[in-house]
Amino acid sequence: MKTRLLVILAATLLAAGCASNKMIDAPEQELVAAPADKAQVIFLRSSFVGSAIQSVVYDATDGGAEFIGILSNGKMLKHLVDPGKHVFMVVSEAADFMEAELAGGKTYYAIVTPRMGAWRARFSMSPVRNGGPGEFQFDSSEFRKWIAEAEFSQNTPDSFAWAEENRASVLQKQAEYWEVWQQKSASDLAERTMNPDDGI
Repeated sequence: MKTRLLVILAATLLAAGCASNKMIDAPEQELVAAPADKAQVIFLRSSFVGSAIQSVVYDATDGGAEFIGILSNGKMLKHLVDPGKHVFMVVSEAADFMEAELAGGKTYYAIVTPRMGAWRARFSMSPVRNGGPGEFQFDSSEFRKWIAEAEFSQNTPDSFAWAEENRASVLQKQAEYWEVWQQKSASDLAERTMNPDDGI
């Protein structure tokens, strides 16, 4: 079992290594409030597991695949969108999703966490709740600590080039795993859906 886990991790690191070191720290680290006519989503990689593994975040609303950025451990990405329904996707060896219904003028947080699948490493994306049941809570000391220690990342020409070079593979994973996502139970989908009142 230990040997299999090492093989999985090695394969993941090999695949993810291509995406590493292509982002830079954003020159502006202060979080600005969302405009009244936009919603702001902050994607955060916490620093407690999987520090060597890269993940890539996309806006998959209406079946698209808009590249948001490559997310490293202890880093954050900002994404402004129109209010309403959205789908976000995280890609590594597989793809996973988070649905959202967002209100204008609010900022939302999503935690991106690695997990091991049967044969490959995968990532999941979960909303941070502003009250109500959920694994991640905005008012928890743990989340506050992650936010205090994390830094915003910014794309570079290299990160955009990587996204373009890997687009065909990403679209293939998106199509395959979106079918899996749609087979989830209503309760599972609700747990992984960001609600309007999760914003602050």
